[in-house]
Amino acid sequence: MLIIQRRVGERIVMSNGVEITVAAVTKRGVRLALQAPAGIVVLRGEVHDAVAAANAAAAENGIEGSVAAPPARKKGE
Repeated sequence: MLIIQRRVGERIVMSNGVEITVAAVTKRGVRLALQAPAGIVVLRGEVHDAVAAANAAAAENGIEGSVAAPPARKKGE
């Protein structure tokens, strides 16, 4: 795991055009702004884990198909 210290307004640029900017830091937490191309799915960790668990349960029970991640949101949604 890479740990990087950033201040508000500073950003991290990753491959495939993914960019993370620190939007705000408060006592309650950190707000991050993520920008990614339309083909890149961005999920919160708990949503990703729920989808993976549902797919694993379906595979165990022999159910065909899988739970897909929610569709990517369009700009402005």
